[in-house]
Order: sequence, then C-alpha cells, then structure tokens
Amino acid sequence: MPNPQVAIVQFRPAKAQYAANVKRMGAVFTQAANRAAPPDILVFPEAATSGYFLEGGVRDVAVPAGTLFEDLQLQHRESQAPPLDVVVGFYEKYKNHYHNSAMYASLGGDDAQIRHIHRKVFLPTYGVFDERRFIQPGSGVKAFDTRWGRAGIVICEDAWHSLMPTLAALDGARFLFVPSASPARGATAARVVVQEDGEPSIPASLERWERLARTIAAEHGVYVLMAQLVGFEGGKGFPGASVIVGPDGEVVTRGPLFEESLVVAELSDSEVTRVRAEQPLLSALRAEMPNLLNSLHPNGQEEHDFDDGSATVPAGDTALANLSVTEQGAESDPLAIDPELLERWLVAFLREEFTIRRNFQTGIVGLSGGVDSSLTAFLAARALGKENVIGVAMPYASSSKESLEHAALVAELLGIPFETIDITAAVDGYAGATTSPPDETRLGNVMARVRMITLFDLSAAHTALPIGTGNKTERLLGYFTWHADDSPPVNPLGDLFKTQVWALARHVGVPEEIVSKPATADLIVGQTDEQDLGISYARADLILWHLLRGDTAEAVAAGGFDSDEIAVVQKRLESTHWKRRLPTVAMVSQTAIGEYYLRPVDY
Repeated sequence: MPNPQVAIVQFRPAKAQYAANVKRMGAVFTQAANRAAPPDILVFPEAATSGYFLEGGVRDVAVPAGTLFEDLQLQHRESQAPPLDVVVGFYEKYKNHYHNSAMYASLGGDDAQIRHIHRKVFLPTYGVFDERRFIQPGSGVKAFDTRWGRAGIVICEDAWHSLMPTLAALDGARFLFVPSASPARGATAARVVVQEDGEPSIPASLERWERLARTIAAEHGVYVLMAQLVGFEGGKGFPGASVIVGPDGEVVTRGPLFEESLVVAELSDSEVTRVRAEQPLLSALRAEMPNLLNSLHPNGQEEHDFDDGSATVPAGDTALANLSVTEQGAESDPLAIDPELLERWLVAFLREEFTIRRNFQTGIVGLSGGVDSSLTAFLAARALGKENVIGVAMPYASSSKESLEHAALVAELLGIPFETIDITAAVDGYAGATTSPPDETRLGNVMARVRMITLFDLSAAHTALPIGTGNKTERLLGYFTWHADDSPPVNPLGDLFKTQVWALARHVGVPEEIVSKPATADLIVGQTDEQDLGISYARADLILWHLLRGDTAEAVAAGGFDSDEIAVVQKRLESTHWKRRLPTVAMVSQTAIGEYYLRPVDY
C-alpha cells in the first residue's frame, strides 16, 4: 500500500453559513488537486461547516451525516479533483439529537462512502465553553478502515482524556485525526513559547496542544494529525498552527499562525511499524489491559490501596500549601508580554472582525492624545491600512492643549485622515438647559457621552465602525463612563492591563512622550487616573492579576502588597460588575433574549 499524502486544512468558516462553507471546501478540493503532488486525505478542523461558538444556533446548522456527504460529493464532482478522503468536523443531527461530530468519507471513485462518524464524547463546560448545554455527547471511540490503513478520530477535548487515544490505538488505529477548535490563550512573556526553528512565538495554549499531540503519538506509535480552526469568533481567536506528529513523537510539520493554509506531509506505515517494534509500549499495554481492568474491582469488591486521610500531611506538603503567591514560583513580572506575538494577534483580530465578521472596511477612533487611543490607532492602521482609519479629536473648552497636540501627532505619524470636533457647545448646551446644573463629575460624564454620540454619528456618515480604546484595568476597576467609553462594538485592548498597553505601545512605535506621560481621562482640569484611583496602575494591575486567578486578599498581602491598596482594588472590582454587563431585563418567558434565546455576538 503506498504512503498517503495528507493535508491539514487550516480553515476559516463563515459563521453559521453551512452552504457557503461546504462550497468553499469544494474550492479547497480544486486547490489540492492542482498541487504537484495532490494529497490523498484532507483533514478539516472541528465545526468547519459552521464555526464553533454557535450556542442555540447549533440547531440551525446541524445536518445528518448523509446530507453532508452528498453535499461534499457534489462539490468534489464539480472540482474535478481525483478521488480523495476527507475528515470534516460538523454539527450533526442524529436520531433526534445534536452532536459535535467528525466524518471520515471517501469522495469519488467506485468506493465513495462514509467510512466513520465520531461523535465528541467529552463536551467542555468550563471557561468560555458550554457545549453540553446545546449538544449531546457521543458514546465511545472506535478505529475504522480507510483506503490507507486503520485510523481513529477524537475531537478536541476528547484528546485531553488519555483513554480516548489509547482505545483507538488498541483498536488498531495507526493514524489519529484530531479536529479541533481551540481558542488561543497566553500572550504573556512567561507563557508563550519561542520555537527552536526560528519561527515566531506561539501562545501558551498551542504549546500545550503540541505537547499533548507528541505524547499521544510517542506513547501509541501513531501519527497524530491535529487540525486547528483559524479565525476569530466573538473576539476568541482560533490560531491555526496545526501540527502533524510522527509515531516517534517528533513534529513533522506545523501550520502558520492565524492564517488559512494547507499543511502537508507524507504518512509512512513502515515508520509506525518501526517505532512500535523498537518501543512496544502499545503491545505491552494490550497484554496487560485485562489485568488492569480487573484491578479496578477485584473479586467484585472495591479495595483501596491509598491512605484514608487520617495520616499526618508531610511537612514538605504543608510548607508548599502555605507558600505565598510570590514564593510559589510566580514570575517576577507575570504581566510581561511577548509584544511581537500580541501585535500580530490583535492586528489579525481587527482585520478579521472588520472585513470578515462585520463586513466593514473602515474604522473610526476617538483620539484623546492618550496611550490607549494612540495604540488602538496604530493597530487599526496596520490591520486596515492607514487610508481606512479615521482619527477624531473631540476637545472640550477645558481639555488639555497637550492632548489635542498628541492626538494630531499620532494622526500625522500614521498618515490617517484626522478631524477635530469641538464638543463645548453641545456639552454646555445641555448643562445650561437642565434645571439641575451638573457638577464636575457629572459634566465629565456628559463629555464622555457626547463624544460617543459624535463618534457613532460620524461612523454612520463614513460607513465606519467605531473602535473602542478601553483597557482591562479600567474595565475591572469601573473607571469609565457607562454607555460611553464602553460603547464601541470592537475593542482590541479590552483584555490588556494598563501596564501591558504601555509595553505594547512602545513596541509598535507610539511616541514616548505619549506613553510616559501621566494617564488622565482629561475630563477635569489637573485630573490624573492614579490620583482618582488612589493607587498606581503598576500596583493595581498586579493585585488584579492575583484576584482574578482566585488568590485571597490574605495571600495577595503575603506577596508584598499593602492591605489598604488591596482593599481599594477589591472594592472597585466587586462593586462595578454592573458596568460590565448589559442591562438587566425582567425574564417573563421561555424565549428571553440572552437566557433562552442564545446567539453569539457574531452569529
């Protein structure tokens, strides 16, 4: 049997557009057929026919496996590609249930058929995931025969449970396909991975995936083909960087970050044989499996060969449990970023969010002269092109002259269109008309809201999408005007602490005079953020970092922070949840929006 050429397809599906995505798969068939050595197998990622985060929209795009097969057969015939096998992740309708499934099918030729359907068993319900609410789990994993030998499929979370790949290998699989849709996480310097081959750094989550794939391959003597989705859904970035790992646990090839591509390799059945002969881990496991299973319940009774907890905990363990957050090996600066990776990540996010998800070409940014709006403009210009980013300065009579100068400086450096609109008359018009004249704080909130009125009206005039500039620290501390600063529908900085904004701004070239000046909302003369907050951003960011990961105030204090400053941050964090949520609506039906009727923001 000849060695098959396999291509992983890093695929960016149109959200909830089943027909359009299947048609694009036909274009991939044509692309593959036109290669000098056409691949024999194409491996698409999880949820390739629809996108992953669908929530209640799963029922809109789920199809029976037979329907998908016929649709792919049609695309294959129209592409005039030679016979090939495909692995396609899709939402499946099966026996009155919905599943997250992957189909292995042979297209073209006399033996065209569906050869196997795997239904995802482990449905994640943590972090950003809530699969089990919308779909049913599968019931197991089996190997199956293909034109090229015996194979197995596990989907994303399935691979993290070591028993699943083991069962597939014990059932004869020599190739293990892992369709996945795993959002990237980890852009801090201590968590990204610098690759040995000189390629750019990758997010920490991808390093964990690659380590998992290598472990599965080496333990079972199988090829592991991990196909990752690409693109952004609701701000969550699917990074690509798919990998093919050989049966010796070494990476054969990997795909690029955040880009659609074909990742091609040749699979050698003789290599599987060689590895299994030299290191017969799988055959040893097969021989011992009956004993291992019997050991779970010997003689029909449970026996425990572990401590019942009555023994004293070893001193070393007690000492470890009592270590402070700083002493537990935490990095000296856990918020240090990999700026090159982060820039690439956010530029890709903006480009896709505008041109693909929302069908806009132009963005509009309110330039305040501060570091947040300046960095946003720099990223937007790189994502959309300088001609497609409009900068708008909106000074009030009491605004700092320096702020307007710095806003103009950023626009000049980037070469973007720039407009200045004085909001004094609009703000004073309201202040003079109301019977309850606003104090400084209220007037500042009026300014912020008038600026958003201006930005959104100009967005309509220019067919441009407003871009938010608020950072994570401001959002967590509630240091923004509700329904003003937080209003723009797209925000590249909202998950970056202020200190990370400063670091990234320096990396992309924001002028130092803007980065290093005291941060200010510039709503009250002489006002600075840190004076208002009662704590520096550097201290607040670190305290927030600890609190968000679940450290108690006592543990944070043990790491060298003053109890008063912890209390300042904790009080602001816990008392401003309402500012980070949509309005509370009284639920009176079983179709309440956001409760029962669930669709993601980009559906």
